[in-house]
Amino acid sequence: MATGQTSARPWLPLTVAIVAGLAVITAAYVIVRPGPGPDRSSCVALEVNSSTEKDQLLGQLAAKYNDSDRRFGKRCAQVTVHGLNSGKAMEALAGGWARQQPAIPAPQVWLPTSSLWTGRLRLLDEKNGGPAQTPDQYPSIANSPLVIAMPKEKGELVQQRGPLGWKDVLGLSGDQGWAAFDRPEWGRFTFGKDNPNLSTSGLAATIATYYAAVQRSSDLTEPDLAQPRVTQFVREIEANVSHYSDDSVDLLRDLAEADLGAAGDARTRDMSAIVVQEELVYQYNQGQLSPTPGQKPRVPLVAVHPKEGTFNLDHPYVVLPSADEAQRAAAHDFLLFLQGDPQQRSFAELGFRDHEGLPSDELVAAVRGGPAGNLNYFDPPEPEVVDAILRGWNTLRKKANILFAVDVSGSMTKKIGGRSRLQIATGAAGKAVGLLNSADQVALWSFSSETSQRPKPHREELRLSPFNEAGFTRKLGGLKADGGTALYSTVRAAHRQLLASYDPDRINAVVVLTDGKNEYPKDSDLARLLKDIALDPNRPVKVFCVAFDLESDFATLDKIAKASAGKAFDARDPATIDEAFVKLVSSF
Repeated sequence: MATGQTSARPWLPLTVAIVAGLAVITAAYVIVRPGPGPDRSSCVALEVNSSTEKDQLLGQLAAKYNDSDRRFGKRCAQVTVHGLNSGKAMEALAGGWARQQPAIPAPQVWLPTSSLWTGRLRLLDEKNGGPAQTPDQYPSIANSPLVIAMPKEKGELVQQRGPLGWKDVLGLSGDQGWAAFDRPEWGRFTFGKDNPNLSTSGLAATIATYYAAVQRSSDLTEPDLAQPRVTQFVREIEANVSHYSDDSVDLLRDLAEADLGAAGDARTRDMSAIVVQEELVYQYNQGQLSPTPGQKPRVPLVAVHPKEGTFNLDHPYVVLPSADEAQRAAAHDFLLFLQGDPQQRSFAELGFRDHEGLPSDELVAAVRGGPAGNLNYFDPPEPEVVDAILRGWNTLRKKANILFAVDVSGSMTKKIGGRSRLQIATGAAGKAVGLLNSADQVALWSFSSETSQRPKPHREELRLSPFNEAGFTRKLGGLKADGGTALYSTVRAAHRQLLASYDPDRINAVVVLTDGKNEYPKDSDLARLLKDIALDPNRPVKVFCVAFDLESDFATLDKIAKASAGKAFDARDPATIDEAFVKLVSSF
C-alpha cells in the first residue's frame, strides 16, 4: 500500500482491502444441496450466493422451500445456496466468476450484506467498460441498523442524558473520558469498530460518522469530505478507537468469553463501546455468541441509537442479468417465500428486523434500545464518494506504534514446499505491512535464545521510528535462524519497551510471530508473564500473536494476547498466513 514516502494511506488494492474480507468467514462453502426425495430434475435450478452472516439460515430456508413443492405458474424451482462474503462475491462478479471462484457455481441471485456492494459493483462494471449488473434498487429480505453497543450500566447512563449524537458518545475525550458523565472512576473512553477496508459494518460506521459531521442524512458529496470541520469531527472520533477489529463477531465472542470468565478480565475493561449491527447485540444478549451456547452474559449490552441517525444494512435481494426468464420467475417466487411471515420469524430469531425494517418486540426488549419506532437512516452515498471516504479514512484513522518481534529460532529453518518457515513468515509479514504508512511508527526485533552471535534473547533490528516499507522489508528479509525460542522473555521486554515509549494518541502494540513454544529455561513462568503484561486501561499496550506452523503453542499465545486485550491469530496452516497478517495489520 503506502510507502515510507507518504503520510497518507492511498486506496488499498481491491484484492486486499475492500474485497479482502468484510465479514465473518472468508471461505466459501455449500450450505444446502438437493437431498434424496422426489425427483425434482425438471425444476428450474436457481443458484443463490449469500453473505456469510446469513448463509446458514438461507440454506435452511432453501431446503424448506425445496421440500414445500411450491409452484409458480406450473413450474417448480430447486434452490441451492452457497456462502461467500460480500466483497469476494463482488470481486468475482466484476472479474469473471468462473476465473475468480472456480469451485462455486455462478449465481443468478446475489444476497450481499448491504446495497453499498451493489453500488460498488456498478462502479467496477463502469470502469471495466461492461454493462451494469446492479443498476437498480433492490428489495430487502432483512435489515439491521448500526448501533453503539455499550455494557448495560454505561449504556443506560448514556441513554438517561437524552438524545445524543455520534460525537457526543464516540468523541468523548480519551483523557477526560467518563468524567464527562460524572463517572471518572470508569477511566478513559475507548471503543471498538471494524476496519472499514475489511468489514461492511466498519465501512458503514465510517460513512455514518461523515454524515453526522455534515449534519445531513443524504446527498453526501466529495467536497463535503474535505471540509476542515468534517475531517476534524472524524479525526476526534477515530482518536478513541481501542484498535480496529477485523471481525466484530470474533470481538463479541471474546467479550462473551470474558464475561463468563474471571472477574476483571482485561477484555471487559478494554472498551466502553462497540459499533456493530443491531442483530449482533441481540445474539450476544441471547447467548448465541457465548462459548456455552444459550448462556446469557452477566452484563448485557445496550444498543444506543445516535440522534443524527444511523446506517442500515439492508440485505438486498439482487437478481443478476445472468438469470434467464425461467430463473427470474423462480427468483421472484423464492423472494416471496423469504418475505413470508414464517421465514421472517426465522430472521427475527437471529436478531434481524423484517424486510420492511420493523423490529420484533423480542428484539427491542433484548437490545434495550428504547422505543421501537422507525429510525432515521442515512442514504448510501454514491460509490465514488465511498471510495473517497476510504481514502480519507486512511489519513484520519488512529495511528500506531508497533513493535514486531519475529521468531528466528532454529526450527524456522525447516522447509515447507521448498521455502523455510522463516522465508514464508517474513514474506507474509512483508506483504502485509504495506497496509501501514509513514505516519505509523514501527520497530523490528528478532528473537531466539542466546547464541554465539546473540548475547541476549532478543535483538533490535530497527528502532521505533516512522515506517519505511523498503527499509523494513529489507531488514526482515535478512534475518537468519538459530537457537531456541525465548518467547516469554521477549514478550515481556517488548511490552516494557513500548510502555517506556507509550503514546496516548496512538495504538500501542507488540506483534509476535512464532512457530513454536517457549524453550528458554531462564524465563519459563507463564503466570508471571501474564501478570507483567496485564492490560493497564490508562496505558494500554496490547500483544498480538501469530501462531505459525503446527508446532506453535497456540493455546499459550492466546492466553498472552488475552491478558493484554490483544488477539491471537491461528496460522498454523502455512497457507493461511498471508490472510492472518492482513487481518492483523488491519488492526492498526
